[in-house]
Amino acid sequence: MIDKFMQATIAEAKKGLEEGGIPIGSVLVHNNEIIGRGHNKRVQSGSVVLHGEMDALENAGRLSASIYKESILYTTLSPCPMCTGAILLYGIKKVIIGENKTFLGSEKLLKENGVEVLIIDNQECKGLMKEFIDKNPTLWNEDIGV
Repeated sequence: MIDKFMQATIAEAKKGLEEGGIPIGSVLVHNNEIIGRGHNKRVQSGSVVLHGEMDALENAGRLSASIYKESILYTTLSPCPMCTGAILLYGIKKVIIGENKTFLGSEKLLKENGVEVLIIDNQECKGLMKEFIDKNPTLWNEDIGV
């Protein structure tokens, strides 16, 4: 059974898919409450940077460094180098990942910098990505910079 925060993360991914985007979602949690949520909006917004994690951070708004350091970032997919950079920049100490089989991001860099990384290996996260990639390989490759 997955916790309510990963459920919210998956709901964000589904929202992105329903909007015609890439099904990757994220939430930022502080003191057991979601303070930011988002999903990949590169297609919807014509953005080069709005991955799910970046959107969740953006929607959390400007926060003090202490809030980020006490927060947990949930994401349906392993964070890419850009999102990893934001995690490190803001000092987020824990990242919970739905799956990393579809795409293995910069988990090693996170760990090398003292970030606790937990992979849930969630089947729903994997299924959303597999179906999307099968139908949209060109868009997927664009999203990950291939």
